[in-house]
Amino acid sequence: MKIGILGGGQLGRMLIQSALKYDDQFYTLDPASDAPCHNISYFTQGNFNDYETVLNFGKDKDVVTIEIEHVNADALAELESQGIKIVPNPHIIKTIQQKILQKEFYKIHDIPSPEFQIIWNSDEKIIMPLPFVQKMNTGGYDGKGVQVIRTEEDYQHLWTEPSVIESLVDIDKELSVIVARNESGETKTFPVTEMVADPKLNLLDFNICPVFLSEDIQRQIDSITEKFLNAIHSPGLFAIELFLDKKGKVWVNETAPRLHNSGHQSQEGNANSQFEQMYRVIKNLPLADTDIITYSGMLNLVGAEGYAGKVIYEGMDEVLKLPKTYIHLYGKTETKPGRKMGHINVLADSREELMEKLIKVKEMVRVIAE
Repeated sequence: MKIGILGGGQLGRMLIQSALKYDDQFYTLDPASDAPCHNISYFTQGNFNDYETVLNFGKDKDVVTIEIEHVNADALAELESQGIKIVPNPHIIKTIQQKILQKEFYKIHDIPSPEFQIIWNSDEKIIMPLPFVQKMNTGGYDGKGVQVIRTEEDYQHLWTEPSVIESLVDIDKELSVIVARNESGETKTFPVTEMVADPKLNLLDFNICPVFLSEDIQRQIDSITEKFLNAIHSPGLFAIELFLDKKGKVWVNETAPRLHNSGHQSQEGNANSQFEQMYRVIKNLPLADTDIITYSGMLNLVGAEGYAGKVIYEGMDEVLKLPKTYIHLYGKTETKPGRKMGHINVLADSREELMEKLIKVKEMVRVIAE
């Protein structure tokens, strides 16, 4: 099959790497000439937000998918009307890429999500009590487009763009569950992972699996995934980001209609990875076994503060000496502060050992520049 991917970043790169054992042709579209997929696919440099560019890119493909949600969904809908298979369908992409539509989707389908208010401009009165979270309607990504308003003084920092104002959850843990559905209606769910964020960068720092949850919490998550899969009416792979509050209640933070950072540890930690699963969804093949093999975790490699330019990975030789430790670089030649450059997966026999190894690896490696 001729498989087109909107976006040529690391998620597309790892999908293609995983699928190279099969017989398909991969085509990618990305605005950056040196995108991570440029040298492992039939690459087109172009804007995946431009209607005509997406239309021209997809018209001769058997299927088109995404590795970033900020794409031209209207062009994908037109391609679908012409008989091109789109995964996930354009309607669910359009719903998820707009925070306002996404929140309304949760409300309509009785999926628990923090209480919210929609504002269209800065003149509207905010009735949500402090503290609250402001999420821009469009464009947010990797912690961008999200801010916490804690005090009356913080009101001066409110963005004027259309936004969701959301009550602030008293978070105990941040969790993620990745679900998949193929065209035949078969579904599979990866075991829940715990996400530990870097408070400064607001990016995922560690990802840990398995997570030991009470029966009640697991039931809440199972109910959320069931309601979500029943509501979307689309094949695809979806990462549902969750908050567990300090009273034991589970809330949906947001959903990504694509491969996700919180599933990277599945490359070595599960019987099959999220990338294998996504390939099977695209092809409408039987979905893969997602069972846990052992304790697994992931550490993001991000550009260090104060460094920009040609990348250097300090400490990699020492990491390569460690057992059950796996490096995944994204093929990005230029680093800058906070930029995701790769990740390292670690396996262990217990959660305690896993955390020790992740912390050790984090102390060993720095992403700097020449």
